[in-house]
Amino acid sequence: MQKERKAKVIEVLNKARSMELYAIHQYMNQHYGLDNSDYGELAAKVKLIAIDEMRHAEAFAERIKELGGEPTTDVADKVKKGQTVKQVFPFNAKVEDDTIDAYNQFLLVCRENGDSISMKLFEQIIVEEQAHYNYFDNVNDHLENLGDTFLARIAGT
Repeated sequence: MQKERKAKVIEVLNKARSMELYAIHQYMNQHYGLDNSDYGELAAKVKLIAIDEMRHAEAFAERIKELGGEPTTDVADKVKKGQTVKQVFPFNAKVEDDTIDAYNQFLLVCRENGDSISMKLFEQIIVEEQAHYNYFDNVNDHLENLGDTFLARIAGT
């Protein structure tokens, strides 16, 4: 792959890695807050999703290194602290939706620059991000429709 084309792919891989690093920090912060509020079941699932994001960040780093680049340690955004349980899930659904949109664009950059390996990596990760979106959106629907009844069922788990 030509140097200029490789640089474009490395750039989008690093943007994606930065987004994953943000999600890790955000979701782990939420995990602690949910656990402290005695919503153990929700906290555990958010933590598992953060661990998925860790795998994604590592996969992007490995591909960046394969291409001769330096994996970023920059975080895409500042962590929003102090969110309530009712704020966490719509917020995270939006994070995942925005990530899916961005990764679909990044996938096109990889295709345009002849990197089918990075393109397939984005395709695989998009599938997992969609599952994360579905979970966050589903919990948000429960919170909107069932409210405190749903939370009472979860509390103490």
